Order: sequence, then structure tokens, then C-alpha cells
Amino acid sequence: MINKTVLKNGVRIVTSPVKDAQSLAIGIWISTGSRNEIPEYLGISHYLEHLVFKGTRNYSCQEIKESIEGKGGSINAFTSEEATCYLVKLPAKYLELALDILSDMVLNPLLPEAEIEKERTVILEEIKMYKDLPQSYVYELLDELLWPEQPLGRSILGTVESVNRIKKQDLDGYRKRYYTASNIVVSASGLLDHAKFSQKVREKFFGLKEASRNIFAPAYIGQAAPQARIFPKDTEQTHFVLGFHGLSRDHKLKYALSLLNVILGGNSSSRLFDEIREKRGLAYEIGTGVKRLKDTGAFVVHAGVDNNKVVQTLKLIFGQIRRAKIETVSRPEFLRAKEFFLGQLMLALEDTMDQMLWIGESTTSLDKTFTLSQVIREVNKVKIADLKQVARLIFKKENLNLALIGPFKSEEEHIHKELNFE
Repeated sequence: MINKTVLKNGVRIVTSPVKDAQSLAIGIWISTGSRNEIPEYLGISHYLEHLVFKGTRNYSCQEIKESIEGKGGSINAFTSEEATCYLVKLPAKYLELALDILSDMVLNPLLPEAEIEKERTVILEEIKMYKDLPQSYVYELLDELLWPEQPLGRSILGTVESVNRIKKQDLDGYRKRYYTASNIVVSASGLLDHAKFSQKVREKFFGLKEASRNIFAPAYIGQAAPQARIFPKDTEQTHFVLGFHGLSRDHKLKYALSLLNVILGGNSSSRLFDEIREKRGLAYEIGTGVKRLKDTGAFVVHAGVDNNKVVQTLKLIFGQIRRAKIETVSRPEFLRAKEFFLGQLMLALEDTMDQMLWIGESTTSLDKTFTLSQVIREVNKVKIADLKQVARLIFKKENLNLALIGPFKSEEEHIHKELNFE
């Protein structure tokens, strides 16, 4: 059962009560992220997310952490391209405490100058850390290829220059512009009563004035040919991500793509795992993933391989991609993928945190919620032929992007030649 209430000022409340649970997970979502940022102030969404933990009108930084962790709970936050979320999981009897702290963080952060300067240093170290992790930084390089010269192609963390540029008045202005009633979703799952929970949320957020809901500028895709970005680095192995422009979050073929993802590289019985790791021992880590955004997306293949075996590995990957476009998936493989996808979803949704994230993200992004039974029905409607259709839709030569980090010299020309696949 998923329940939804919309307050008069536009704040949306969505809950999934679990009567036998002992825990409660609460998330306060703001419909803003790196897609809202201009080049001069890249990383401001993430910067603000850090700073709300540094003290509010009613809680100091230490009190925020100790109040939740002292009750056996955990508190965290994250920033994505399209949302910022502040979240708590703790024993259900501490619902009021959790909601009081989270709402105070969102509504009444102090943003003291001293903490802004201190956290600036922390974020600059975070930027450096990810650049030192090729398996992470390679995704930033891919995003630059997929969405050049637009917010989606820029780092969520920002750059050293942009983070150094952000001042208190910038943070205050950004928060006032986007942390508005219509951009806020409060989601919760666990041992709770929707009506009582909604009333408590209403008491916290009634003072916010109604405002128009945030709308992201559409993603622009003007790619006409395959492209590669090679980042030279003295590494023991090459990390690469192969990316194709994908589907939007609510595309009619989204579940067909999910099943194709499972078949190609979503688990240890997938085609790529079997072909590249099990049969040839070319990689320890190999897999695929789907990135979904409001109006666009990406399908990615990621791997870490020996520096001298990049071209060999790419050829094998392209072979499996061509196969997906040409061959019809066998019924046993199709059924296994379907069972895996639904089984993993069922297992995940037994956790109150995953349930809260699931309903909160879909409400924030699409203003929709989906029950497990609805998803099962939609997945069961997917036909085998749909997988070939979605493969042909996505796996086009002009949609191809490749980002690599490794000690390249001699193989660089061969890599670019390998991109000319059909």
C-alpha cells in the first residue's frame, strides 16, 4: 500500500507503511540537483547538502549526529543530477525526533561562514579523491561525452574553481530559490500511520509558501558520430566505460531495457561476464548499468582490464552488442532475466530504506508511485521481441561514447578504429 497526500502549499507526502517492521526510514527530497547549476557555480547543490549538517536553528552539528546515532539510527544525504535527499533510518518509535531534525535541516540551516570555509576544503579534497580513483572518475569523462556543454555533462561535485567561487550569499540564494514547498517530497516507509505522519509533516512545513515546481532545461543530444575520451594516467589496469544514449525514466520500453541489461551484464551469469571474465579471464570487474533521468538516460558497459588487452576486450563487447541487435533472445534466458529482475526488486523492497528511496525518487522525478504488483504486471507484459527493439534503438554507431583511463600511447589509434562498428 502506497499512500499520498499533497499539502495546500504543494508539499507532497508519500508513505509505504510496513506493519511488521521495527524500523522507519524517512527522506526529505528537494527537486534540485546539478541540472540546475550554471557553470560559475557548479557544485552548489552538493555544497549546500554538506552544509545543512553543520547546524540549524534548533540543533548543533554534533546534536544532529548524536541525536540520531544515539538512538541506534543513521543519518545521511546525497545529491544527484535531479534531486537532493536528506534521509534517516532508525527505530520507528523515534519518528518525531527524526522528522524534527530532518525538517530543521531543510528549513532552518544556519550556514555559518566559518563552516562554509571549512567545508570548502573538505569538498576540494573530495574532488581530488575521485580524480585519484579511475574507476569513479571515468564516469565523469563519459558524462562529458554524452552531454557536452550542458549541466548533465558536468561533475556533481563541481570544480576546484567553481567551489572556490561559491559564497554564503550564493548558497542562501540557491536554497531560497529551490527549497520551496512545491519542490519538496517527504517519503517514509516502515512502522507508521499515514494520516498521523502526514499531520506531523504538515506541522513542520505549513509555513512554506506555495511556489511553482522546478522544471529542468531539456537535455540536448546532438551526437552524429562515435567518440572517445582518453585520459592518460599511470595505472596498473585500464578502466573504461562504454556509454550509449539511453531512455528517459518513464519510457515505454524501460522494462525491456532493464531485462536486456540483466542479460548483457547485470549479474554473474550474464553474457559479458561469461564471455570476458569466465571464458577468457580478461577482467575481474565487468558489467552493465542503466542510468535514468527525467528526459534522457544512458546504457553503460564498465570494465577494468589489462592495459594491453583493451582492444581485445572492446571487440568482444561489441560482438555481444551486435548479437543483441540481430539475434532473438532465447525463452529460457528471457525468463531467467525476468525472474532475476523481479526477485532483486522484491528483496530490495523488504528493506524500509530501499522502499522509502523507491517511492521518494519516483514521486520527486515523475510525480508517480509504483507498487510492486504494478511493476510485476508491467514486466510480465514485456515480450522477447521488445529486447531486440530496444537494442536496435540504443546501440547505434552515432550513439557510442567511450571513456578510458590508462597509460595509453601505442593502442590509442587502434581504440579509435574499433569505434567504427555497425
